[in-house]
Amino acid sequence: MKLPRRQFLHLAAGAAMLPAVSRLAWAQTYPTRPVRLFVGFPAGSSADIVARIMGQWLADRLGQPFVTENRAGAASNIAAEAVVRAASDGYSLLWATPANAISKTFYDNLNFNFIRDIAPIAGVMSTPLVMVVNPSFPTKTVPEFIAYAKANPGKINMASGGNGGTPHVTGELFMMMTGVNMVHVPYRGDAPALIDLLGGQVQTMFGILPLLVEYIRVGKLRALAVTTATRSAALPEIPTVGEFVPGYEARLWHGVGAPKNTPNEIVDKLNKEINAGLADPSMKARLAELGAVPMPMTPAEFGKFMADETEKWGTVIRAAHIKAG
Repeated sequence: MKLPRRQFLHLAAGAAMLPAVSRLAWAQTYPTRPVRLFVGFPAGSSADIVARIMGQWLADRLGQPFVTENRAGAASNIAAEAVVRAASDGYSLLWATPANAISKTFYDNLNFNFIRDIAPIAGVMSTPLVMVVNPSFPTKTVPEFIAYAKANPGKINMASGGNGGTPHVTGELFMMMTGVNMVHVPYRGDAPALIDLLGGQVQTMFGILPLLVEYIRVGKLRALAVTTATRSAALPEIPTVGEFVPGYEARLWHGVGAPKNTPNEIVDKLNKEINAGLADPSMKARLAELGAVPMPMTPAEFGKFMADETEKWGTVIRAAHIKAG
């Protein structure tokens, strides 16, 4: 039977609308089962702690468990690849960190592209790193440190928790922008690096604020500066590196991503709920206990931030000739 033209067009238009309607209905009911939140670091790490805090918030708001799944190793690439290979349905999310941005350049043969294959959902938090020295070291300010380092090239040992990690590249950025030459001493984790710094076997470290803050407060380490563009509320008397080295800025950050092609309706729903959490006074207080501040962003803003961080650390890695292995 031949349909009248008007009826045919009406039915065709209705059929064309079905995918959009079904996506919207899917997003309205999402999630209908537990969501896995892949974290590329072990239980008890700062990434794991904040992921569990946010996961509980999302579970309370959306009515399904957000299960933290720790896939530690390979600088978070194991977790990232698990999400890249997952279905684009909002049930596998990545807890993104600078490790993902750094890895794009640091590793030559990854099976995925962080910027191309991960859809940005939301920023969560950021925290400074702190430039610290052993109290026996003969400098008390960043300008004094730079002058001493230039007078003693290659004689200052800079510890980090591993080659290519955020503390390492943060220190390399400092060397690039100041022209000083330090010897990088990588350890198998932040804890052994900190032990040798406290013992005086190495002289300096760009460390994560929550790890170092109590040692600074009791005088076991001397803080010269924080690495963020503004001072930290946790150490308000400590200047920023940028006050002496214009344009210097580095931070540890956390955010949430999903497999590419995840429906926009689901991305927007998650973004809305995460940003609501970041505006909640109790969430702000919990982040402040970790020396962190909320980093609310739209998906587009977080996508640009991820791309900018990837390019920034890629430039440092290439200039410093940092290689994996």
